[in-house]
Amino acid sequence: MAHASPETAVRTNVLVRALIYSILILFAVYYLLPLYVMLVNSVKPLDEIRQGDMMALPRVFTIEPWLSAWSTAQIGVQPTGLKPYFINSVLMVIPAVAISAMIGALNGYVLTKWKFRGDGIVFGLLLFSCFIPFQIVLIPMARILGLLGLAGSTPGLVLVHVVYGIGFSTLFFRNYYDAFPTELIRAAQIDGAGFFRIFWRILLPSSGPIIVVTVIWQFTNIWNDFLFGASFSDVDSQPVTIALNNLVSSSTGVKEYNVHFAGAILAALPTLIVYIVSGRYFVRGLMAGAVKG
Repeated sequence: MAHASPETAVRTNVLVRALIYSILILFAVYYLLPLYVMLVNSVKPLDEIRQGDMMALPRVFTIEPWLSAWSTAQIGVQPTGLKPYFINSVLMVIPAVAISAMIGALNGYVLTKWKFRGDGIVFGLLLFSCFIPFQIVLIPMARILGLLGLAGSTPGLVLVHVVYGIGFSTLFFRNYYDAFPTELIRAAQIDGAGFFRIFWRILLPSSGPIIVVTVIWQFTNIWNDFLFGASFSDVDSQPVTIALNNLVSSSTGVKEYNVHFAGAILAALPTLIVYIVSGRYFVRGLMAGAVKG
């Protein structure tokens, strides 16, 4: 039986790798094409967009659409721009992510290292909450927010996202902590360490990968949320996703496509930055949780 020479094997390997990379590059270009169209048209004057090719590079470069989308574009009845709504999203996302991640870490700690009767049922219910559709919780959540006096406010949106995110954050931390050496916990208990001391000094410092996963997951879901923002926010507490929709919908007569493109990029910029900066850690954290779980 004839065997291929080393040169032939190397040449075949190179061709296969080139084919794979070519396909991947093709898919990447296809996937990034809408972002390219948004970027190039967000720095064009409106007349150039109407008269020219939307795929072409700008003949006249301008940042006026960005400035208008940020601070002077008309949203609803007032020319406020996206700035106040962007701040609303920041004020909503930061506490919601921090609180849901901390509660998830505590839940994962309790469900793996402090076993109690019925812990499997509790975890099952928390896991079930991950699969409840958003639409089912709208009416009861609106009722609860009304009873608490949080309807139409940023704290109310924080509460909604914390409650809905506890299931996911608990799942992440529970799977990560499940294979953490229980002997370390027992040794700390023998040395007199209590519940919170073990959590703060032993478990939490070793939870970097899964914390990154939880923060990215929660940040992306909360920042990009539209349904909860449209259902539970007021005019003064609307997040940027609602404002972006209103920006596009409120344009009457002349459609300012360059302003709309700039507004869409501004609204998506935080999640893009998060994934660009820490995307590789997200994959590593998922793999660490998969191996440990």
